[in-house]
Amino acid sequence: MQYYFAPLEGLTDHIYRRLHHQYFPGPDRYYTPFFSPTVHRALTPREKRELPPADHLGFTVIPQLLTKCPEDFLWMAQQCADLGYTQVNLNLGCPSGTVTAKGKGSGMLRDPDALDSFLDRICTHCPLPLSIKTRIGYESAAEFPALLHIFNQYPVTELIIHPRVRNAFYQGTVDLDTFTYAAENSVLPLCYNGDLRSVSQIQAFCARFPQIKAVMLGRGLIADPGMLTPGGTTVPALEAFYNALLEEYLSAFGNSRNAMFRLKEHWGLLIRQFEPCEKLEKRLRKTTDIAQYRAITAEIFHSIPLKGI
Repeated sequence: MQYYFAPLEGLTDHIYRRLHHQYFPGPDRYYTPFFSPTVHRALTPREKRELPPADHLGFTVIPQLLTKCPEDFLWMAQQCADLGYTQVNLNLGCPSGTVTAKGKGSGMLRDPDALDSFLDRICTHCPLPLSIKTRIGYESAAEFPALLHIFNQYPVTELIIHPRVRNAFYQGTVDLDTFTYAAENSVLPLCYNGDLRSVSQIQAFCARFPQIKAVMLGRGLIADPGMLTPGGTTVPALEAFYNALLEEYLSAFGNSRNAMFRLKEHWGLLIRQFEPCEKLEKRLRKTTDIAQYRAITAEIFHSIPLKGI
């Protein structure tokens, strides 16, 4: 089984990916939060930070691109190739209203003919192998057979399926019946993405879909960073990881407020791995003082056990 770390905007930036690999090696690939190339044909300072030369990394990173313009996609794919990346991923899954209103992300699923034309153009000229991350439709899973028929026409290296429609965002249960249809009818290698938050859930998925050889994990890996690491998540490794993240974010952002707010997003998921500690959780959520943040997180690490530990 191959394990991929999902792209999570505002969570899995280049700092997080590098330090996660250092402290909790386990994922076979890390996917970047999406890049949206424009007609300006220049990498932004953020894009340059997020896309260092691939040979500087020491682990596999797949850039994800989000656009409805074939020329913009191909330009950005070439930048990735020039930097030494070996594959690019097309985002057809983002459900954000600001994205779909522009016909991007899962908004592209609304117009199968336009999607077909887009794929024909980029697959003909893309300088790198292409994978696709998609949802199963915009409004209804009934849209998926037609979408899969389109995907099956192209030399896509892998189809990563999040089995929800756009309008569901991340709510409700995943549609495993539609994923079953994909497993039975796709000519492309498949990867599953959606609501796998523990080793036991991964094992149950593998038992149901033994033919699927790759899964993508997102929030489950934020909450349990060592899920894929031999020995699992330990408190000493977790504390070292989060202390390293804090120091690098302090340096990158230049102020403690932004560094703390970035890490509080992670803590919102991580805290569920600890035994209940409502008072500390509330204090952590409310603090705006870096010294208090350090003290509260140290108290959590040193006095609150991980569940099952």
